[in-house]
Amino acid sequence: MKLLESPGPIGVFDSGYGGLTILHQMRQLMPQYDYLYLGDNARAPYGPRSFDIVYQFTREAVMKLFDLGCHLVILACNTASAKALRTIQQNDLPGIDPKRRVLGVIRPTAECIGHITQSRHVGIFATVGTIKSESYVLEIQKLYPDITVTGEPCPMWVPLIENNEYDSPGADYFVEKRIGNLMRRDPKIDTIILGCTHYPLLLNKILKYVPRGVKIIPQGEYVANSLKDYMVRHPEIDVKCSKGGKCHYMTTESVDKFSESAQLFLHETVDVEQVTLE
Repeated sequence: MKLLESPGPIGVFDSGYGGLTILHQMRQLMPQYDYLYLGDNARAPYGPRSFDIVYQFTREAVMKLFDLGCHLVILACNTASAKALRTIQQNDLPGIDPKRRVLGVIRPTAECIGHITQSRHVGIFATVGTIKSESYVLEIQKLYPDITVTGEPCPMWVPLIENNEYDSPGADYFVEKRIGNLMRRDPKIDTIILGCTHYPLLLNKILKYVPRGVKIIPQGEYVANSLKDYMVRHPEIDVKCSKGGKCHYMTTESVDKFSESAQLFLHETVDVEQVTLE
């Protein structure tokens, strides 16, 4: 496949809609860039799927974004970052185009934690797949060996959000239950990472039940800041990213379904195009 060499948009990929929270923060901080968002909504959620399937689906999405002119792709999905990023970086990119880059959301989040936690005890709320991968534990302890990390899977949180039930009384039960589980396992936790890009929509519920003084870390701001810093450190990538301030959305689901759900995350109407991945 012959890839375009001219500058193109920053590709942003997620299996569902949560990556829109990351995209929103990127556009707030770096509005001059063009962005191309791809949601594999027809095959979401990725959380319960095997490593092989997540890798296969993520690679298909990355190749689609490369084919559409992206030189830099952000996996704005914790499950894809946990299960597919390293293989794509190490095994695929050298053969596809060693000058292109694929980055995830786990490392930027891990990097900030050492400056935030005082007790050196950190909790993670994430999908089953992300928790099983232990990616956060490995990344945080690689950077900060003194930090104890405890993960809590939250299998019901994404369905609550994507079915627009995140603000309902029923959501309280599932949020309070997972917070209780986590804090019982390690009462010294003073910082909790929301290790799924959907979870900021549950922030009001989470803040209601976490113990006083526990800090909650949504990812968007940290990932956006990390990307801005990356562009400064890598001018060879920055020059390959077009700067027209435009944003285009693509989904593997129906455009009506995507538009309706995207409004939950962006609070604006978006134009979207349906695509297929293979």
